[in-house]
Amino acid sequence: MSYISHPLIKPDSIESREYQLSIAMKALDANTMVILPTGLGKTAVALIVAASRLYNEGGRILMLAPTKPLVEQHLRYFEKYLLAKPQEGSSASPFVMFTGEAPPAERTEDWNRATVILATPQVVKNDLIAGRYTLNDVTLLVVDECHRAVGNYAYVFLAQRYMGTAEKPLLLAMTASPGGVQEKVQDVCSNLGIAQIENRTENDPDVRPYVFEREIEYLSVDLPPDIKAAINSINSLLEDRLALLDSLHFTVPKREKLSMKELNAINAQIQQRIRNQDPTAYSAASVYAELMKLRHAVTLAESQGSEVLKGYMAKLVAEGTGSGGSKASQRLVKDPVFQELFDRTLGWTKELHPKPEIALGIVRDQLESHPDSRIILFATYRDTVQLLVEHLTKHGISCERFVGQATKDAEKGLSQKKQIAALTRFREGEFKVLIATSVGEEGLDVPATDMVIFYEAVPSEIRSIQRRGRTGRSGAGKIVVMVTKGTSDEVFRHVSVAKEKQMHKSMRTMGGFSSAALQQSLVAEPETLDAFTPQGPKIIIDDRETSSKVVEVLSNMGAEIRIERLPHGDYAIGDRILVERKTARDFVDTLINRDLLGQVKAMAESAPRPVIIIEGGDIYAQRDMHPNAIKGVLAALTVDMGVSILFTRDEQDTAQMLFVLSKREDSERGERKVHPNKSHHSQREEQEYIISAFPEIGMKNARLLLAHFGSIQGIVNGSLEKLAAVKGIGEKTAGKIFDLCRRVYG
Repeated sequence: MSYISHPLIKPDSIESREYQLSIAMKALDANTMVILPTGLGKTAVALIVAASRLYNEGGRILMLAPTKPLVEQHLRYFEKYLLAKPQEGSSASPFVMFTGEAPPAERTEDWNRATVILATPQVVKNDLIAGRYTLNDVTLLVVDECHRAVGNYAYVFLAQRYMGTAEKPLLLAMTASPGGVQEKVQDVCSNLGIAQIENRTENDPDVRPYVFEREIEYLSVDLPPDIKAAINSINSLLEDRLALLDSLHFTVPKREKLSMKELNAINAQIQQRIRNQDPTAYSAASVYAELMKLRHAVTLAESQGSEVLKGYMAKLVAEGTGSGGSKASQRLVKDPVFQELFDRTLGWTKELHPKPEIALGIVRDQLESHPDSRIILFATYRDTVQLLVEHLTKHGISCERFVGQATKDAEKGLSQKKQIAALTRFREGEFKVLIATSVGEEGLDVPATDMVIFYEAVPSEIRSIQRRGRTGRSGAGKIVVMVTKGTSDEVFRHVSVAKEKQMHKSMRTMGGFSSAALQQSLVAEPETLDAFTPQGPKIIIDDRETSSKVVEVLSNMGAEIRIERLPHGDYAIGDRILVERKTARDFVDTLINRDLLGQVKAMAESAPRPVIIIEGGDIYAQRDMHPNAIKGVLAALTVDMGVSILFTRDEQDTAQMLFVLSKREDSERGERKVHPNKSHHSQREEQEYIISAFPEIGMKNARLLLAHFGSIQGIVNGSLEKLAAVKGIGEKTAGKIFDLCRRVYG
């Protein structure tokens, strides 16, 4: 075996493969997307390019990956093979991992001393927006799993900021599965500034010698009679709802043809009629919500089993009978067919679907014949993951779950630290079966994994390729896909296969694009470094708001941004203005399902100038709610609470509004007026105005207090008992007045 020889790569460490070297040499010429099947060394290509850039250009390397376990995996690889030195003046390790857990000041210090930074994109985006460091001396930006670089994902912002600020920019994007739609691939290329694509398949002559065989088996599973009967009941509910929409003159498909595409078409009709002020459209929107819930129930029954369906039915009942439940849920749980089905599920004492038992048999057979095997079992839903963990553990199979960070309902997620620890135990053989949701699909490298089981087929070619790529990385592997006969499993299997074929066809076409042709697809020319040096007004942004496009636009406009956790509101401007941003849908949802008025009241009490920005869409068209009710809320917010309400078209418009507000606030000279209207026509009115500014004291109670005590001094000097004795004041309000008058300033 021959090895790569390079001054910055450890000797006799990385096998010399012709296709990797060829790709790396081309990637040094221009921004490149590398499309390479899983297990064939995309990270090795990145390391070769990184070594060359450090040797020839110096600077720093920044490698981005979407999850902390994947970042940690890349860190171990680079530490093992790359001979990097820290920045001048530092004796610490040249490698550092950023995932957001370290304090910002520590990340700034680590950035300044490190040469190779491996990070999740969101934390780097937040740091750049907050001005903690720049990308000006980054000589290579590596974007792993680059198919994510669409929409508002942080990769898009980071690539554009990098190309606009780096002195010697070069970008390397990597993926095994860019997607089957050529327009999306071109969108990714545009977002990342890609000039050329290097594509390899397992059948290419230079790749073929390094490909390990993967055996794929599609295992047909019969649907049990009891679950079939449950699905029939759900289908009858679906048919009733479709008939109702048909009677309201909406175009609807037959129940058998009800796909997501058809559901989206129904929703488009409903939204159009809402915009046209058609009163029937509001009730139709609620029926549409029922359709979505029922279709999901069918999917769970077909592919996941009776226990997951049972749990979902119970969730719908709790939602429909509890306070704050939607009208769709309330109406659904009152339907006799639904009630009968729910009662039937309560009688199920064990899992009816054969899939868990089949999965157990596959795992058991594999471990008996190959005791050192590592097996990953993928399932779409967390409930199914938990069910499988319990089922396999009960039968003596050592396994653990691998799910995302978010806590959903009563089930806790896994922190990134726990995810990494679980993968380490899996690699070291402490347990043999990892049961994972989609969080385990991308990029994770456990070389000993020789079997992957799909609990269900998935309709995405990207997810299917990523799942399969977890095996066959350092030896032969086997993939088993469980497909329930006559269900969405079969549909999804065929869809993903067709999309994958289309992807390979598209890549062959894209491979013929010239650099100039791809560069013509770029959105704009790179901007200069000065454009991203904060010179504009100061805005404090809540850290939960940083994933929005608003923050990116503000940063690009030159706003000086500080990110922190705000107790109320999303944006703080100066010492007066506090802004709560809501989409039109979120505004109405918060009004119906949560305490909007209470939330705004708390914000209004914490700032002299509270502002609500309602972004995008018609607030009257969002839910089945009478327009007068929404008007009443708007009146209460503006008149009773003194909140300014501004409407914007989209995130770009919102950012521009915030920028104008902050510039205006910055440009004021002298002491700002907290009470801009404090000139009155009489001494009596001035006295009333002062007392009405006390906590929870309006004009009516101000007059009662002044009439009782005779003067402002009398109120200020009044005892707690005397204040509470005034009709309409009460002990709580009296306590606030008493405390405020005696509290030391500061």
